[in-house]
Amino acid sequence: MITCIVIDDEPLALKQLGSYVKKTPFLELLGSFYSAKDSAEFLSQNTVDVIFTDINMPDINGMDFVKSLSKPPLVVFSTAYEEYAVESFKVDAIDYLLKPYGYDEFLRASTKVRQYVEWKQAASKAETSSTSPEGYIFVRADNKSVKVLFDSILYVEAMSEYIRIHFKDGTSIMTFMSVKLMAESLPSNSFMRVHRSYIIALDSINNMRRNEVELVNGRVIPVSASYKDELISHIENHSLLRH
Repeated sequence: MITCIVIDDEPLALKQLGSYVKKTPFLELLGSFYSAKDSAEFLSQNTVDVIFTDINMPDINGMDFVKSLSKPPLVVFSTAYEEYAVESFKVDAIDYLLKPYGYDEFLRASTKVRQYVEWKQAASKAETSSTSPEGYIFVRADNKSVKVLFDSILYVEAMSEYIRIHFKDGTSIMTFMSVKLMAESLPSNSFMRVHRSYIIALDSINNMRRNEVELVNGRVIPVSASYKDELISHIENHSLLRH
């Protein structure tokens, strides 16, 4: 079971959120709170897998609350304001729910949480195994499990609730997965997240200029400020012009 708490200052919204959690068989509700301040005390003494929290709250908004946590759990935000969606991804939220939302939307977000938890568990087992990590993963696409070779990936693009995996041969597939989960599923020595919506294969970089990188197929990918230094460091470490 995936343990969680829910936070919302609106009684009806909190009740609905709690009922959706209880309706979802792989979630276990450990607490419901009307404010982030109240939940902070609970979290200081208890561990949960995921927080479902509203953003707009009177004492401290959900975004600032998550940023204040030293080791935040997984997070799914809810908000009535669509402009908060971009900011939610900056703190690596698994997903966000735009109010008013129904159970179908809640279940899709919760499924992303489950995918991430299951992947982390599998990765943890692999780290303790004597076998070497495989050079591929399986993803769900077109109602089947598709084998994706790491060496075949050019870049990954976030598309709302899905990601599109673009391959070096010019083809692509879409799968229901968060970009955060995909980034952590790929080997860090071969791939890098350069934007909240993009992951690139490092061996496919053709050149970098200002706030964008061009791949070998001519595709230009934006590079956000939060990832730029890491990318520049990678390029400098592989440059013959280093001093």
